[in-house]
Amino acid sequence: MRGARTLQWSALAAAVALAATACGGGSDSGGSSASGKPEGYVSMFNGEPQHPLMPSDTNEKFGGYVIDALFTGLVAYDQKGGLINENAESVDSKDNKTWTVKLKKGWKFHDGTEVTAKSYVDAWNWMANVKNKQANSYWFGDIKGYEDVHPEKGDPKKDSMEGLKVVDDHTFTIELTDAVPYFEYKLGYKTFAPLPKSFYKDPKGFGQKPVGNGPYKFEKWTHNKLVQVKAVGSYKGSNKAKNKGIQFKNYSKVESAYQDALSGNLDLVDGVGPKDLPKRKADFGDRALDVPYAGTQSIVPTVYSKPFKDVDPKVLQGLSMGIDRKTITKTVLQGTRVPSTAFTPPQVRGYKKLDSDVLTYNPKKAKKLVKEGGGVPGNKIWIQYNADGGHKEWVTAVCNSITKSTGVQCVGDSKPDFQTDLNARQDNKVKGMYRGGWLADYPLNINFMQDLYKTGASTNYGRFSDKKVDELFEKGDHADSLEASVKDYQEAEKELAKKMPAIPLWDYAANIVHGEGIDGVKVGYDGNVLVTDITVK
Repeated sequence: MRGARTLQWSALAAAVALAATACGGGSDSGGSSASGKPEGYVSMFNGEPQHPLMPSDTNEKFGGYVIDALFTGLVAYDQKGGLINENAESVDSKDNKTWTVKLKKGWKFHDGTEVTAKSYVDAWNWMANVKNKQANSYWFGDIKGYEDVHPEKGDPKKDSMEGLKVVDDHTFTIELTDAVPYFEYKLGYKTFAPLPKSFYKDPKGFGQKPVGNGPYKFEKWTHNKLVQVKAVGSYKGSNKAKNKGIQFKNYSKVESAYQDALSGNLDLVDGVGPKDLPKRKADFGDRALDVPYAGTQSIVPTVYSKPFKDVDPKVLQGLSMGIDRKTITKTVLQGTRVPSTAFTPPQVRGYKKLDSDVLTYNPKKAKKLVKEGGGVPGNKIWIQYNADGGHKEWVTAVCNSITKSTGVQCVGDSKPDFQTDLNARQDNKVKGMYRGGWLADYPLNINFMQDLYKTGASTNYGRFSDKKVDELFEKGDHADSLEASVKDYQEAEKELAKKMPAIPLWDYAANIVHGEGIDGVKVGYDGNVLVTDITVK
């Protein structure tokens, strides 16, 4: 998330096993089952959102699911990654620098107030302001005047960006500092949502009880237990809910969620752990789904850590070639993953297989490259991962492969949950590598490079920085057309293969199981379940 995933969203949450990843106001509506789930609602595996429920402060999957349910932006992506208008009637530009947005009329926030051009302009200015410390504020960095509200140091000079102008109630313009040919694609990311007037009275309280304009409205957030949202009958978007609501239920272990789904106490599990992968088909039959999507798994060296400070890229190339991806995906991951052939997955525009052997298993060359690069200080590396996401088995397998191939001792560094894992990344406290994962924020190869490896990017937790890579990114950002931009980023990817800011492992498939009480389970191009399509029998 999803940019930061969007992680894009940014970092990948533990909700997708092996893939990555508010105090309650309101009450249950309608008749409730013995489990506390209202009739017609769908219950699904999730976890505790890392931050308050704000579009501009959410870049992980647990919170991302909730934000996507509550908010709808200007544009969205269809199941195959195609761009579609939602709240926008049109988004046009003649030069890729000045964009005119016209809104569809009649859209309302869940408090009954109208969604206007000002709803977007005021929200984006607030989200971008450095004083508000929003995790996704950098998404607005293309807009003219961003540096005035978000300087690198000190307080903002202004409260609004020069590039945002309200024309009338349903029209506004966006002027960028430089032309960005793919800017319209970025507008589909959750951060570009509107906010109601009521938000500004109490932003902190809003994060605990948000008011959106999406297919569901907020009901309650019982911390470390569940978030519950209710379908909005008057919603005007293309993704109107086919159920009455969703319970996003918090589980500390994906295996526990699997057992609850098997016993009929949970409707859906978005991600199946390694222990349950071999038996999912036997347990659930055709209610066990494996759907490839735009997501990647990697291990990411941190440049500040002892093993990788000032490391020669040859060492990283050697470690990469010491990983037997084919065997691990076939055995440990039960054939549910495909060994990576690039830094980007096949489902995004601009994917191209690397013309390099750095992702090919070659123990002899792996050991040679590690030695030529000067080796690893202490001859030991760590791979950090969250224990609540089903990662232990594959991390152990990767480490065993590296050690056997290169002689470098590799061990797993387990953190109790995804939030602890993320906090360690953000605070520069990773001992060596961390388990990286990325779900597409928008369906272009750009999103799998710029947002992870550009100097200073908020989800560049490895703190990689390279002048040539940044220059190639910059060239792609200001190309004359979308097609040219995509090709420029393909050139940048070749440079990444030389510098190895991460070691790609495999591309994802969404492994989902669901109970007999629901139907219509589909997966978007980014691997997220399309919760609005689910029906209750």
